[in-house]
Amino acid sequence: MKSSFRKTAALLAALIMLLSFTGCAAAYATAATDLMKGVTASKQTEDPQALIKGGAKAADFAVRLFKASYEKDKNTLISPLSVLCALSMTANGAKKNTLAQMEAVLGMSKDELNSFFLSYLNALAAGKNGTLRLANSIWFTDSSDFSVNKDFLQTNADYFGAELYKMAFDGSEKPRKVINSWVKEKTGGMIPEIIDRIPDNIIMYLINALAFDAEWDRIYKKNEVRDGQFTCSNGQTKTVKFMYTDEYEYLETENAVGFIKNYKDCEYAFVALLPGEGSSVSDVISALDGKVLLELLSSPQSSTVMTAIPVFKSDYGIELSDVLADMGMPEAFDESKADFGGMGTADGGIYISRVLHKTSIEVNEKGTKAGAATAVEMNSKGMAPGYIKQVYLDRPFVYMLIDRTTNLPFFIGVMENISD
Repeated sequence: MKSSFRKTAALLAALIMLLSFTGCAAAYATAATDLMKGVTASKQTEDPQALIKGGAKAADFAVRLFKASYEKDKNTLISPLSVLCALSMTANGAKKNTLAQMEAVLGMSKDELNSFFLSYLNALAAGKNGTLRLANSIWFTDSSDFSVNKDFLQTNADYFGAELYKMAFDGSEKPRKVINSWVKEKTGGMIPEIIDRIPDNIIMYLINALAFDAEWDRIYKKNEVRDGQFTCSNGQTKTVKFMYTDEYEYLETENAVGFIKNYKDCEYAFVALLPGEGSSVSDVISALDGKVLLELLSSPQSSTVMTAIPVFKSDYGIELSDVLADMGMPEAFDESKADFGGMGTADGGIYISRVLHKTSIEVNEKGTKAGAATAVEMNSKGMAPGYIKQVYLDRPFVYMLIDRTTNLPFFIGVMENISD
């Protein structure tokens, strides 16, 4: 499979999760042709149940993807919402068994995915603030060897608000720099580059950007921040800053304890799960699934819990092709079987060659900033009460950023080792 990935490339869906919506079309008009004048997003009717139903299924995908991509003893951080969004836009161009496999892995039908993201994006736009922001775009080649399907573009404009651009993938550095600069802008600089190279025969990039930037509901005071010892997964101890405070939503499972800490306006929250005695991070992760996680997050115990969170920053990158193939959608990566005829026509079949994913997070006294990007690269063939609890995150732990409306984790990570 890996050798076929290197042969050619046809679609890069870069899903990125930190963004700012302002002025993209004007900024890139000189490098690419803005096609939004030719395609107007039409207003779609929302399903009032789509957000809740889709959120539960999205949470299940989030846990499955995290479990499949987790690497023991390494700091892992993924944005399942970013990956889900990019693959959902990609699924709008898939057909037959390729589509069936993608729908099985993503946990929803193509129509359900479109309906979920329509509601999710509209809910974000109607929110109190810009704490979490998403943007989508599609960039495709101006080569005469590829003819894009207008219905595919229209669907992604309608449901994902995708901006549309046409440009020459001519082998120069220009298109890579243009797309990466879009990603950098939309992620507030958190993800400066998602595309490392543009292989021959690339025909399209589907890009989603997500940005998260939030203050804590109560910013830490100076006397609540002091040095402490963090024990890494290899047993080494490091002196790092810890942020100490009492929280009031306590979590407990058979092999972990934890807490929920709100950001300003209580729309989003930081969640931590610390392995119990005799358990490891791997044990905590293996016991999770979407249903278990949502039940845990929806019914925390109302109890005072003394907490300590280390000040940390983490950057992570992974290529997800093998992970997603192993999860159940291998046909999408097989140049002889993949069917993405819904995207358009090219000289040879279109298939996914790589799914590039990068994340970045900063957690400190004031709050949290996080960004993510996912690039789907497609090739063309030939082309408890009564006492105060304590949860000090002074050893490896699992953490999440969640949307408190749906309890959907849009970032999931493991902190195994803190850098000096």
